[in-house]
Amino acid sequence: MAEVIQVTDLVQGYGKNIVISDINLSVSSGEILGLIGPSGSGKTTLINSIMGMLKPKKGSVTVLGTTMPNRKILARIGFMAQADALYETLTARENLTFFGQMQGMDTKDLPEQIDYATNVVSLNEDLDKHVGDYSGGMKRRLSLAIALVANPDILILDEPTVGIDPELRQQIWQELHRLSQKGKTILLTTHVMDDAEESDSLLMIRNGIAIAQGRPEQLIKEFGVNNIEEVFVKAGRDQDAHTSND
Repeated sequence: MAEVIQVTDLVQGYGKNIVISDINLSVSSGEILGLIGPSGSGKTTLINSIMGMLKPKKGSVTVLGTTMPNRKILARIGFMAQADALYETLTARENLTFFGQMQGMDTKDLPEQIDYATNVVSLNEDLDKHVGDYSGGMKRRLSLAIALVANPDILILDEPTVGIDPELRQQIWQELHRLSQKGKTILLTTHVMDDAEESDSLLMIRNGIAIAQGRPEQLIKEFGVNNIEEVFVKAGRDQDAHTSND
């Protein structure tokens, strides 16, 4: 499978503050990669680098064969931010129409794609309500629909299942797996270990450094534990031990 996202020896930060160091990452066509790490670990900084919002301090980021930053590539990425960036005075349908057009969608294709995206997140009956009247969970679902609406080659989802009930979460994962089988590349950050176990491969980040990387079943075997949560805990202890020895 072709490499869609390639991160090589990435060092990133803001000013003199280094947030992530020596990150290497490869995501293939049709792969779901989960980024795991506590708040402040560098997950969002890594996503911003892949999106081209931050130019690497060192190393390189390539997306769809193009060195980032590159504005044209953004039209091929569906992005769901950690904080909902929605127009609350507009309806959900108007938000979806606006963001779909921003990504270069043909107006005649929008109604069908809006119907598809809102069906995935169970918002069909609330499409014409103003977003200001939505609950927090409904706003998260709309943000995910916006990421899906333009049928992008790549989905980058920052904490997509936060505030979403278990039944809908299962429905969303069924769709993510279907999309990956069609060749879509999906990168998501999560604190939810069930989401991590649904991913094809994982990158665990702590204090800006990769502490474990690989397929979930491989990591469980490698660390001699029973689940992904225990992998993260043990990898973190190994990092602390290595740091103290230094």
